[in-house]
Amino acid sequence: MLVTTKNISFTTFTFNGFLDLGEWRPFLSIPYLLMFLLSTISNSILIYLIISQRALHSPMCILIGLMAVVDLCLPIFFVPNMLLNFLFNWNGISLLGCLVQMFFIHVVGTFQSTILLWMALDRFFAICRPLYYHTYMSMNNCLKFILFPVIRNVFLIMIIVSWAGKLSYCVTNEIDHCFCEHMALVQLACGDISINNILGLSCIFLVTTSDFFLIVVSYLIILCYVIKTGKGSVKAINTCITHIIVMTVTATFALIAFMSYRIRNNFSPSNRVFLSTMYLLFPSCFNPIIYGVRNKEIREQFLKFVYQLVS
Repeated sequence: MLVTTKNISFTTFTFNGFLDLGEWRPFLSIPYLLMFLLSTISNSILIYLIISQRALHSPMCILIGLMAVVDLCLPIFFVPNMLLNFLFNWNGISLLGCLVQMFFIHVVGTFQSTILLWMALDRFFAICRPLYYHTYMSMNNCLKFILFPVIRNVFLIMIIVSWAGKLSYCVTNEIDHCFCEHMALVQLACGDISINNILGLSCIFLVTTSDFFLIVVSYLIILCYVIKTGKGSVKAINTCITHIIVMTVTATFALIAFMSYRIRNNFSPSNRVFLSTMYLLFPSCFNPIIYGVRNKEIREQFLKFVYQLVS
C-alpha cells in the first residue's frame, strides 16, 4: 500500500526487487549464489597467489591483485542480503543502513574502472614506452597516480550519499530493488530531486565515463603502435581487444541501468534490477579469468598451486 502523507518521513525500507516473479522469486537464489561463489573463490585464490608468490609482485600483477580485492568485496555488500531476501523474505533495512550500503557499493564499484585505467597505463608504458616503464610504473609513482582517483571517487560518492540522506522519504518505504542503489532510493523522496539526479549523472561522467574513455584511447594508441611499428605480438592485440570487449559489456549494463531511472522507457522493474546486479556481479565473476588466468605468470603459479593441492 502506497503512503503519500507528506508529514511522514520513512526511516525503514523494504526491498521488493523481482517481486513480480511471484513464486519463482526464490529460485533466483540459485544463479546468484553460484555467481557469488564463483566470484569469492576465484578472487580469493588470485589474491592468495599474488600475495604469497614473490614472482607475482610486478606492477601489473599487483594491479590485478587490487582488482581481485575489489571484485571480492563488491558482491559481499549486497549478494548475501539478496539471498536472504529471496529465501526467507528478510527484506528490511534502515535508512542509515541503506546509505551505508549505498556508499560502499558505489565507492568500491568506481574503483573497478579506475584500476582498469591503471592497467591500461601499465600496458601503454610496457609496449609503447618500455624504456620509461620502470620509471613511471614504480611503486612510488603508482601511489602518486592512485592518490587522486581515490580522493575523487570517495569525495564524489560522499556528496551523493550525504545529499540523499538529507531527503524526506514520504512517497513509500518500498524500494523496487534488491539493494540500495542511489536512484532506487532517491526516487522515493517527496520534493525536488533534480540536484540528486545531477549529482548522480556528474559522478557517472567524472568517474566511469572519463575512465572508460581514457582506457579506450590508451588501448587504441597501443593497437596503432603495434600495427605501425610491427613491435609487440598478436597476444598484445588480443589482450587489448578482449579488455575493451569486457569493459564495453560492463559499461553498457551500467549505462542502461543508470539511464533507465532518468528517461521514459518500457523497462520492467525486474529488468532494471537485473541489469543493476549484472554490472556489479559480471566483472567480479569474469575479471579473474580475463585479467588473471590469461596472464602467463599468474597462470603458471596457479598450475603449481593446483598441482600442490592434488599431490
